[in-house]
Amino acid sequence: MDAGGRPSTGQVILLATSSAVTAILYAIYRQKSKAAHSLKGARKVTLDQDLKSILMEAPGKCVPYAVIEGVVRSVKETLNSQFVENCKGVIQRLTLQEHKMVWNRTTHLWNDYEKIIHQRTNTVPFDLVPQEGKTDVALRVLKPLDATELSLETVYEKFHPSVQSFTDVIGHYISGERPKGIQETEEMLKVGAVLTGVGELVLDDRTIRLQPPKQGMRYYLSSLDFDSLLQKQESSVRLWKILTVVFSFATCALFLFLLHRQYRHYREKQHLRQMSEMSGAGGDAASNACVICLSNSRSCVFLECGHVCSCDKCYQALPRPPKCPICRQEITRVVPLYNS
Repeated sequence: MDAGGRPSTGQVILLATSSAVTAILYAIYRQKSKAAHSLKGARKVTLDQDLKSILMEAPGKCVPYAVIEGVVRSVKETLNSQFVENCKGVIQRLTLQEHKMVWNRTTHLWNDYEKIIHQRTNTVPFDLVPQEGKTDVALRVLKPLDATELSLETVYEKFHPSVQSFTDVIGHYISGERPKGIQETEEMLKVGAVLTGVGELVLDDRTIRLQPPKQGMRYYLSSLDFDSLLQKQESSVRLWKILTVVFSFATCALFLFLLHRQYRHYREKQHLRQMSEMSGAGGDAASNACVICLSNSRSCVFLECGHVCSCDKCYQALPRPPKCPICRQEITRVVPLYNS
C-alpha cells in the first residue's frame, strides 16, 4: 500500500488478474458441466431393425440427442495407409511437426518448442453397422471431423533428426534456436473399428443419419464405450470445478487481506490524529511527548523522512521493518536528538 493507505498498482493488478482467471475457469467449468449433463441425458438406442421404427415414431423422424454404437464400414472406397501395408481406413490424418529448442532470455534456459508445419486430413463416407455382422442396417455418419472426441489410431510415427554442421551449430546458438528434427505421424480411423457415436439421429427417406446435434450440444465419435466416455467427461468437470474453487478462495483471501490492511492503516491514522489533538491541547510539555507512549520525550530523528515523533524505547518496539508513525515511510536510519 502507498502512504495514503490505498492498494498499490501491483496489488490491484494481481487482484484483477486473479478475478479474471476465476471468471474464465468458472465459464469453462459451466460449459463442461453442461456438456456432461447433456451426455448423461442422451437417449441410448441400438443399431438394429427396430431403429427405423423408433425414428418413424419420433417427432420429425428425429432423436435430438442419442447414443449408438457400431462398427466402421466404408461406403464405397477406402483410404490406404502410406506407410503400413494392408491398413485401410475412412479417415486419414498426416502430420509433420517441427521440434526445436528455443533460448529463453528471461530464464536463461533452453525450452522445447513444437510446431505443426503441415497437416492434411483425408476422409471418405462411412457407415456404422451392427457389431454382430448384420449388414442390412447401416447408419451414415456425417461431418465426422466436427466431433469432439474423434478417436484416431496412430499407425505410423517416425522422428527425423536434423543433420547439422559445425557452422550450423554456431549459427543456431547465436540465433537462439536449435532445430532437433521433424516428426512424421499418420493417424487413421480403421475399417472395423468400434465407435460410440453421440449426436442427432435423423431418418431421411430410407437412410439413417448421425450428424452434429443442435442447441450447442457436443458431437462425439469415440472408441470408448458410453460409460467410459461419460466417466471421462465427469472427471474433467470435477477437475475444472476444483480449479475454480481454488482460485475463488485465493481471490477472496487476497481481497480480504487488502481490505484488512487498508482498515489497519485507517485505524492507525485515526489514532495518530487523536494523539496529535491531545498533544496540542496539553501545552508545550505535551507537544514534546512521544506520540506512541505519550509519556517520554521525543528523542530520535527518523531518516529519511525527518520526523521527530518518538522516544528511543518506542522506536525499539516498532515492528520490523520499522516505519514512521506519522508518514508510514520506512525508517532507514535513526539519529539521537539531544535537547539543551
